[in-house]
Amino acid sequence: MKSSRLAPLLLALSLATGAAGAQETTQSSPALSVEIASPESQIWPVRLETNGRMQAWHEALIAAETGGQRIESVNGDVGSVVNKGDVLAQLSTDTLKNTIIQQEATVLSAEAALEQAKADADRARTLRSGHSTAISDQQVTEYLVTERKADADLASAKAALASTQLDLERTTILAPDDGVISSRSASMGNVVASGTELFRLIRQSRIEWQAEVPIRFLGHIKEGTEVAIPTPIGTEVLGKVRLISPTASETTGRVIVYCAMTPPADAPMPKIGMMVSGHFNLGDTEALTVPASATSMRDGFIYVFVVNEGAEPTTVTRKRVEIGRRNDDRVEILSGIEVTDQIVQAGGAFLSEGSVVNVVNNPAKDAEASQ
Repeated sequence: MKSSRLAPLLLALSLATGAAGAQETTQSSPALSVEIASPESQIWPVRLETNGRMQAWHEALIAAETGGQRIESVNGDVGSVVNKGDVLAQLSTDTLKNTIIQQEATVLSAEAALEQAKADADRARTLRSGHSTAISDQQVTEYLVTERKADADLASAKAALASTQLDLERTTILAPDDGVISSRSASMGNVVASGTELFRLIRQSRIEWQAEVPIRFLGHIKEGTEVAIPTPIGTEVLGKVRLISPTASETTGRVIVYCAMTPPADAPMPKIGMMVSGHFNLGDTEALTVPASATSMRDGFIYVFVVNEGAEPTTVTRKRVEIGRRNDDRVEILSGIEVTDQIVQAGGAFLSEGSVVNVVNNPAKDAEASQ
């Protein structure tokens, strides 16, 4: 009977002792010392990051315009910087020079034949105008036709001579514009056919970035928009949008934006064919920022810890945020916090919801003291 009365008393005493022990343990657990900071509103540039290939602005194809001639010399090579009119290669000329000599003789013979035909035709016209019976109408017609044929033969001979002379001029392969040779197919001793590719030339040494831009961002890009491509040595290759393609890719749905790049003075230009990352500078906007060290990732989401002001002891609340741009050691917060929140600057990995902290600084008082 007495045991049944003592059992509830012993149970209550045990619970009270456990609660007291838990409270003592909570109060005795050390608080993490933290520094806090207020979110700052800053003006940051808006950048659109994307990828694209480096390509030549215009690539000129330099080919042989006459066939059957041997390459006697090659003066240009890959990477050579050339000016308009520079000699890149020389084809053989002996055969064409001999052909010209023959055709000049053909022209002289045609001129002599024309003189004879004109003299015969003039005599025939004179006799016919005097109503002479010494020549028939058929003979007059033959003389006139012979004159016209001789005139045509001379014109044909002169045209053939001019064509060969033009082929002789084309044996000297010239640079059609200023630029850099990007490809060479010409080899000394090769006999080339008309149309055979010999060189490729990057006109005016201009290289452009063909950026692949999602359609939804095209409204922010226009001709003249500034772009930049970072380099491994920390500098940037700058440029501007010169053209936006009127069509989108059927496979990716992206639009090619052609950006004319300015060669840097202190760094090499990216090479043609490279896939590089760059960004479009779309202007400046206001951003609510916090130190990047204030953010921590858990379960695939980004969080910050906000100090609960006025609480005793001081505790923190975990808030899920959405981040945007990054600039040096700060990050933009798109949503999740207020401007008045006091953010724990670092150590979020060691905190949890409701953790007790010891704030070692006061941004508001520091700001008043600095004023």
